[in-house]
Amino acid sequence: MTRLLDWTERLEQFMPELLELRRHLHAHPELSGEEHQTAALVAGELRRDGWRVREGVGRTGVVAELGPTSGPFVGLRVDMDALPIEEATGLAYASKRQGVMHACGHDLHTCIGLGVARLLAFEPSLPTGVKLLFQPAEELAEGARWMRNDGATEGVEALFGVHVCPALPAGSIGVRSGCLTAAAGELEIEVIGEAGHGARPHQSVDAIWTAARVVTGLQESISRRLDALDPVVVSFGKIEGGRAFNVIADRVRLLGTVRCLDAALHDRLPEWIEETVQAICRSGGAEAVVRYRCITPPVFNDSKLTSLLEHSALTRLQDERVQRLDKPSLGAEDFAELLQEGVKGTMFRLGVAGPNGCAPLHNGQFCPVESSLGVGVEVLMATMLAWMDERSALASEQQ
Repeated sequence: MTRLLDWTERLEQFMPELLELRRHLHAHPELSGEEHQTAALVAGELRRDGWRVREGVGRTGVVAELGPTSGPFVGLRVDMDALPIEEATGLAYASKRQGVMHACGHDLHTCIGLGVARLLAFEPSLPTGVKLLFQPAEELAEGARWMRNDGATEGVEALFGVHVCPALPAGSIGVRSGCLTAAAGELEIEVIGEAGHGARPHQSVDAIWTAARVVTGLQESISRRLDALDPVVVSFGKIEGGRAFNVIADRVRLLGTVRCLDAALHDRLPEWIEETVQAICRSGGAEAVVRYRCITPPVFNDSKLTSLLEHSALTRLQDERVQRLDKPSLGAEDFAELLQEGVKGTMFRLGVAGPNGCAPLHNGQFCPVESSLGVGVEVLMATMLAWMDERSALASEQQ
């Protein structure tokens, strides 16, 4: 395979344009499932560079292909959606949409994908096909499933992903084989009691008191009834209930999230939560309705692809800039939904912190170092070319 020798130099030449695109996207964020203008911009850039483009994949997603029209494909997934957060960075290119912000770095991810697309378009020949997936609605953990259901991963043998990481310095990356992120679920519990006068609680069934026992009782049960070596986190973010200060509440609604690193344990959690909550409520004379929705399974990084990415990164970056991550994250990432039906993949963390650090993700002051964009493009470009070389060599041996 003829390799373009000066792709690093070419990246430097169009980095200013990539940064302008990133700033445009940052100033014009779109919420999950509403990425119409973002998708149109992405599709236009890809067509200009000679890619075969399909729009409306997974509702507002974009899939682009280059090289041979049949598999195997090497793939790259980047996400496009923003968050319902008011920006407080004070940047000249801050969000122009009130209450909407790219506070998770998806504008950077999108432009990393466009950077890789432009470099690959200059390759004189590709031994395998390449698929780029520009995904909507990652923040809802829905977009990956939408795209998979629309056939976006058909023929993909290896899928790579990237996510910014404010805990790592700009210019570095973090890699991890095996479990990278947690399985996540949405938990809704409705506690049903019986209303009464606040002065005579014994004549009623207090749903607020019972709901409080559910919140604390679940935490206690986790520590006593589940294996501490398989961490489980249950966090309630919303409580609704009550009608007046002197009326015992008859209904309380709890909304929360569940996180766990073990997929098999996660499959058992809905039943365990149901049994635990019902027992707590019965002891207080109340009833409960428990609803559990699986959001996404854990991201499990394939060891061979992770090793390939790490080695490729080391050929481009200094050793100390390629860090092995000791621990997984209890955050969720629906990249996992694309690693189904035989698709193997790996996702790495891209450092974006400046000398004075970086605000956390989903924060109105999140402000990543822009130069990290180039690092992401460089690592992914090197990795995808290395995969194509290995796949081509394997095919030659089998002939």
